[in-house]
Amino acid sequence: MARVTLAVPSRKRRKRTLERAKGFRGASSKNIRTVYDAVRKADSHAFIGRKQKKRQYRRLWTVRINAACRSLGTTYSKFISGLKKAQIGLDRRVMADLAVNDPVAFKILVEKAVSALAK
Repeated sequence: MARVTLAVPSRKRRKRTLERAKGFRGASSKNIRTVYDAVRKADSHAFIGRKQKKRQYRRLWTVRINAACRSLGTTYSKFISGLKKAQIGLDRRVMADLAVNDPVAFKILVEKAVSALAK
């Protein structure tokens, strides 16, 4: 029986991994053993980064909402509490967009939240 070499699939796998490692420094883009480690580490960093991006955007939205609230004479926590009491279900991304691009609508939102707190 003939000896089976897995030349084509393994070359394809190596080629695909080397392609992903393009732009890495030194042996991390040339030496296949080092490339496997570098690509694995890059994948783990990319996974972590996708989670961090969500956190960072939420923090940015909170900062923007807080700044807009303070310019209108209230605080972020009172504003969010008032929105919950008024049963207004807007997410922070939309509220941050309103605060930046439509201050009049955001002011109305703040007034509703403050009046709900006063009740």
